[in-house]
Amino acid sequence: MNDTNVSSEVLDRLSAEWDSLTPEAQKAARYVLENPRDVGVSTVREIAEAANVKPNTLVRMARQIGFGGYEDFRAPFREAIRNGAVALQDRARWLQEIRKSGDLGGLYADMAEAALRNVEETFLGIDAERMQAAAEAIWGARSVFTLGVGVNNANARNFTYLASTGMVQFHAIPRAGSVALDDLAWADGRDVLIAITSKPYRAEVVEAVRLAKEQGVRVIALSDSPASPIVRQADHGFVVACDTPQFFPSSVATIAVLETLLSFVIATASDEVAERVETFHARRRRLGLYLDEGG
Repeated sequence: MNDTNVSSEVLDRLSAEWDSLTPEAQKAARYVLENPRDVGVSTVREIAEAANVKPNTLVRMARQIGFGGYEDFRAPFREAIRNGAVALQDRARWLQEIRKSGDLGGLYADMAEAALRNVEETFLGIDAERMQAAAEAIWGARSVFTLGVGVNNANARNFTYLASTGMVQFHAIPRAGSVALDDLAWADGRDVLIAITSKPYRAEVVEAVRLAKEQGVRVIALSDSPASPIVRQADHGFVVACDTPQFFPSSVATIAVLETLLSFVIATASDEVAERVETFHARRRRLGLYLDEGG
């Protein structure tokens, strides 16, 4: 059987009712038991073809074990995918199946619900005192390195970009043409590393955190679990909820925490920083980088 924790109750029911199934239904059941991940991401015709049975056989099989029809039978498998119980590539196939079925309204609702829930769960687990402690470490640092790869690369660079409108000690890594381990070569106890990764954890981020700790760098970690390898090593760890129906981890809560962290840094900083932000934007207006809304 494929490695999965999907719909174990349904699979147990299939096994328990095996002897009561017709020979054709047993063929269908055997395929489901051996390939449970396929059920949630494939059409009934695709499953029937793979199992070498007719689509109606799958419908009869589902009814024989107590479901109203095949869609009811398949629902727990799709729910497992929505909740992240299977591989990312299977989620991508599931999303394509929703598009084909025209059921995008349900996907819209799931996405909105997941985004709101992620932000709520994340901030319920973080208090202002912890955020302030991390902000003070950032403000007191000589250099602040923000590390994210993959989907988190943009999150790290956006944080660094916003910070750079008023401060000069922020650096997004890995730099172009470099690797994070090299970018941290001269970092020490005067510096801070903000590291971001979630399942499946990126090896280069975990290794960069390990190296930074060896060099005395203070680490602020954003990840999806208290057991995350970067949170366990961090001086300041923040758990961000990343659950989503989509095939890659959600960044909504991560961005929200980073924006909040930066606001705390600005609140902690000297008055000069606020003045520099104002000067930065005034310069942009003077150079014509902003649209003149009065024109």
